[in-house]
Amino acid sequence: MLQIDLIRREPAVVKAKLAKKHFTNTEVVDEIISLDQKRKLVKSDVDDLLSQRNNISKEIGNLLKTKLPEDIAKAEQLKNEIAAIKDKIAVLEKDLEIIELAQFNHLVSLPNLPADIVPEGRFAEDNLCVFCVEEIPNLPETALPHWELAAKYDIIDFELGVKLTGAGFPVYKKQGAKLQRALISFFLDEAIAAGYVEVIPPLMVNKDSAFGTGQLPDKEGQMYHITEDEFYMIPTAEVPITNIYRDIILKESQFPVKMVGYTPCFRREAGSYGADVRGLNRLHQFDKVEIVQIQHPDKSYETLDNMVAHVEGLLKKLELPYRILRLCGGDMSFGSALTYDFECYSAAQKRWLEVSSVSNFESFQSNRLKLRYKDANGKNVLAHTLNGSALALARIVACLLENNQTENGIRIPDALKPYTGFEYIH
Repeated sequence: MLQIDLIRREPAVVKAKLAKKHFTNTEVVDEIISLDQKRKLVKSDVDDLLSQRNNISKEIGNLLKTKLPEDIAKAEQLKNEIAAIKDKIAVLEKDLEIIELAQFNHLVSLPNLPADIVPEGRFAEDNLCVFCVEEIPNLPETALPHWELAAKYDIIDFELGVKLTGAGFPVYKKQGAKLQRALISFFLDEAIAAGYVEVIPPLMVNKDSAFGTGQLPDKEGQMYHITEDEFYMIPTAEVPITNIYRDIILKESQFPVKMVGYTPCFRREAGSYGADVRGLNRLHQFDKVEIVQIQHPDKSYETLDNMVAHVEGLLKKLELPYRILRLCGGDMSFGSALTYDFECYSAAQKRWLEVSSVSNFESFQSNRLKLRYKDANGKNVLAHTLNGSALALARIVACLLENNQTENGIRIPDALKPYTGFEYIH
């Protein structure tokens, strides 16, 4: 959530940056300012009435001390004035509540402002490629896509998943299941070696948690919702892990807070159909290791670069061809100020598949979370939050299967062999 002080100070700048993110309803900014002015006037009237009530109460106290009949009579009259003032305050406080709720609803409808280096653009093709490997695999025409390899080696059963649940819920078997566990352990070990503290969070969160990281109200229709208990299945471990520090005031000495967690993730992905979502390309349930950092505002962009380098190191160790994209304004998420996407080349499908997003949210999430730290002057200041996929397994598995298919089976990268216990999937 954007800070109201920024909107007050620089409404034109806020509108321009929102336009870069292709948020068209910038009149909301004017409405927020108008409501803020109304709020201040009503609050001032309430404060004046409270001051009057306090002064009259003191006068009543002094009159009653004299115990003179005329003073007691005057005190009774003043009590009637206090009753009238209380009625006026009640009306104004109700007005204030309505104004503040309207202002809050407008504020939470605004996406985060993009950083200055975010490219202009509306669609994925407008993203800026900041790195791409020099060579991509060139497989023979007989190469199979991962869904056919999965059937050939009997390691992933998509039809069984349909039987048990529905489309988008595959069943991993035999060496496919072992490969999943191997990747999860590998990613966790790499993060822990980089200083991240492992946590195992719940797979369901309450409404406050979903709001805190920006899933509500923006992505309400994309999450699985357990209506009876008002819980949401997590779309990413970012949600519960970041919320660990909701309503917390940190010391500067605690920065950076570095956490990593593995969870299954659940996304409705409503309206996702067609050849581009076959097999593991898009699922309703998938495994992911997520890295999260809470950082001092002065160091968050340096931290973002370090997190990008961490993900890049994982892809290098997996020997996968990849590229890094800096997302344009129109292709960024609701809460992000700057995002780098990683894509791996799927040799059999001859297309790039997104496998990670690494983002700096600046103070957007922490303002919702009331996640702050005390600065050197003892003032409470909003921290910055960052997160990244390190990594999402489904498409990583797809690329590993396709790019490493040989006559002897599917070759396992050297970095994974200690985790799988086998060199080939047969």
